[in-house]
Amino acid sequence: MRHRALPVLRGLLTPVLVLALVAISGCAKKPEPLVALPSPSTLDLVAQHGELRVCSTGDSRPFTFRDPVNGRWSGTDVDLAGDLAGRLGVRLTLVPTTWTTMLDDLGGGHCDIVMSGVPVTLDRALRAAYSQPYLTDGKTPITRCADVARFQTLDQIDRPGVRAAVSPGGTNESFAKERLRKAKLISFPNSTAGVQEILAGRADVMITDVSEARNQAKQHPGLLCAVNPDRPLSAGQKAYLLPRGDTVFQQYVDTWLRIAQADGTFLRINRPLTG
Repeated sequence: MRHRALPVLRGLLTPVLVLALVAISGCAKKPEPLVALPSPSTLDLVAQHGELRVCSTGDSRPFTFRDPVNGRWSGTDVDLAGDLAGRLGVRLTLVPTTWTTMLDDLGGGHCDIVMSGVPVTLDRALRAAYSQPYLTDGKTPITRCADVARFQTLDQIDRPGVRAAVSPGGTNESFAKERLRKAKLISFPNSTAGVQEILAGRADVMITDVSEARNQAKQHPGLLCAVNPDRPLSAGQKAYLLPRGDTVFQQYVDTWLRIAQADGTFLRINRPLTG
């Protein structure tokens, strides 16, 4: 009986082995999962299009200013944007933005970088990357020179009857809203408009960056004065805003900035305007 059962077992094993080999063969032929190629860096796209698109607010001297009459741009960050584009070998296109919309403009692909005297904040860092900081700055009041003695401290500014100019979307507005509870906050489209309101007597004071306060005082000697710019109310840094996650472009911008600082380009561009 044993000898008669062997052919039966062999007959049963043969189909099983065939099926196993087919299964193994089928598994071996399954294609490997595709590995997605990384998206092109902004650096590659800039070179491909021959254009560097720079978002700038045009309202934050000495970094960026756009003349409302003729539309011409000026400022340290505007000139540095030209230097960056030149070293990339591409043309520069300046894209108007606002403090409220700059993150959306950058994230939406309307520009490649924001160069506008942008303060470094954690809120912005949630949505975009920063270059290495290029300036240490802080907040200080600017007012009519005749009123400097009135606004030496935050307590003197934060009083009923004081009209404080603010522009929406930036750190000047957030600082004013956090620290001024009794003064009347008056919103204007941008810092330039706020300065004009102080000169016209329709606002008393504006808390802004030390760099801007000094520059505005320089633009209006004897009329506007920065209050204690050497002892700012807060400390901060400025840097350029870049697309989040694009380390290739971020590293290039940081390298360019270090070279511009080392070869004197940064100092040459900044000296006449920041003084």
